[in-house]
Amino acid sequence: MSQPIFSAHDVSKVYRSGEVEVWALRGVDLDLFEGEMAVLLGPSGSGKSTLLNIMGGLDRASAGTVRFADQELTDYPDSRLTRFRRDHVGFVFQFYNLIPSLTAWENVALVTEISRDPMPPEEALSLVGLDKRMDHFPSQLSGGEQQRVAIARAIAKRPQVLLCDEPTGALDSKTGILVLEALDRINREFGTTTAVITHNAGIREIAHRVFTFQDGGITQMHVNERRIRPQDVVW
Repeated sequence: MSQPIFSAHDVSKVYRSGEVEVWALRGVDLDLFEGEMAVLLGPSGSGKSTLLNIMGGLDRASAGTVRFADQELTDYPDSRLTRFRRDHVGFVFQFYNLIPSLTAWENVALVTEISRDPMPPEEALSLVGLDKRMDHFPSQLSGGEQQRVAIARAIAKRPQVLLCDEPTGALDSKTGILVLEALDRINREFGTTTAVITHNAGIREIAHRVFTFQDGGITQMHVNERRIRPQDVVW
């Protein structure tokens, strides 16, 4: 570990509806280091996705500060947050979000066309094992293949950070392991800081560090002295 690339300090998030307040996060502190693989573990509603969305510039904290490298994100206007997301962060979600009328190659190319220093779409697809499927449409791909297209799309712009929200949540164990292998390869070969949200405790052992969430806070941080390979995960 070197220095934090992300730092969230005393971050809270409150959703209000009339006089009703719902606390999604309560004073959370979290650092993500350059090149690490982190797993955010916990049940639905524990605050994992809210924190990742705030760190990735998709949402704003109600209180606290968020830094990326030397940038203070907390008070950025929407236009600067958009540039921050475009230039530095790749997102992978549970339900792929591919455009059905575009091939795998074209789905990835959408991102490379607006990126500063992208890799060719075919290179990104090859990295996730889909070099022979790039001309297929999403409907012609399995769920795991679609998720790997989504990963290729996220990494094609060479992001410094990859934020993954339940990337295996809709997949069976065999397919989920293929997706984890793709994420692990990107982390190891490119040094991309990677954070993976999951409620699957078996995934925790592939990470450098594991953060356990409960009721809007981090209740435990665990360092894995020995990481396992994705193919050794017990689902």
